[in-house]
Amino acid sequence: MKRLFLLILPLFAAVAAQAQRPTDIWYFGQQAGLTFAEGNTPKPLNDGKMSTYEGCAVATSAKGELLFYTNGQTVWNREHRVMPNGVKLMGSGSSTQSALIVPDPGSGNIFYIFTVAPEGTPNGLRYSIVDMTRDNGLGDLPRVNLLLIQPVAEKLAAVRHANGRDTWIVAHRWNSNAFVSYLVTADGVSAKPLLSNVGSMNAGPGRNAIGALKFSPDGRKLAAALWRETNKFEVYDFDRTTGKVSNPSSFGPFAEAYGVEFSPDGSKLYGTCNGVGGGQTEIWQFDLKTKDKLLVGKSANRKIGALQRGPDGRIYVAREDNPNLGVIQKPNLLGKECLYIDEGLKLGGRRSKLGLPAFVVIP
Repeated sequence: MKRLFLLILPLFAAVAAQAQRPTDIWYFGQQAGLTFAEGNTPKPLNDGKMSTYEGCAVATSAKGELLFYTNGQTVWNREHRVMPNGVKLMGSGSSTQSALIVPDPGSGNIFYIFTVAPEGTPNGLRYSIVDMTRDNGLGDLPRVNLLLIQPVAEKLAAVRHANGRDTWIVAHRWNSNAFVSYLVTADGVSAKPLLSNVGSMNAGPGRNAIGALKFSPDGRKLAAALWRETNKFEVYDFDRTTGKVSNPSSFGPFAEAYGVEFSPDGSKLYGTCNGVGGGQTEIWQFDLKTKDKLLVGKSANRKIGALQRGPDGRIYVAREDNPNLGVIQKPNLLGKECLYIDEGLKLGGRRSKLGLPAFVVIP
């Protein structure tokens, strides 16, 4: 009997861990959604109420249950109703990474929604506070649109601090080469950022603010897509203790670079680009050790956008106004062995736009 118990215990632990992944539920695009909760095969969700052209974010409980989701302007609770004060947030559904949700490390009930405005406009980087004890446990926002810095590009990423408790939220100043790193602790959001002046300027016409920012799975690398005039992807080192960004390198030119994502093992970076004005949709793989760049896929879609690594280890590709996502099936593998499938995942009749949900990276 004791031996049977010992055999069952690891299985129970594995099932429990499976149920607690914070990235199992996605809402995005034209009321599209996915759940990865039932094994590693994502299934469409058709209950979402959000429409967003680009950025979005989802919050779940420690058990992996839906709490709320947002496009950076409106916040929907787990019953898919707008929270009482969940309107007029100063992000934008047309900002690449309009919203990112960070839990308060000192509370299981408080969450911060960080938002960035589109095209370097004055609303800048702000945050709003969600209190899940309000509205009978469905959540409400006691404070909204608290300004951190302005203006900023459309880039927003978050990673767990090296202490395993706090979280770094990283954005990029507009008309500047400065990354800004804010620390979220049990005391709240730091008032002043750490500035890292490194890499290319994010400047020029407002459209140059377009492009994603992502952390590697171990949190030691940061990658950015620089759109239109800059036309490239940049990779940096990141210090999870200090929040400092350093040591830039780049790949380019790639016209209208937009999405970025790292492979699960962190050895490769993927990027999407559309060509000037769209119509030349390509997915590139960059080997971070050899610096080789390889074209690994093209899409029949006129535009593709965000890349997002799923809890199943695949990378999903947003295809504008399409009922399917593209899928990179084996992103750790070199070149076309990564196996990109353009119509890789049906969305149950809903449609993708250019965005996929952003999450905190937890190494």
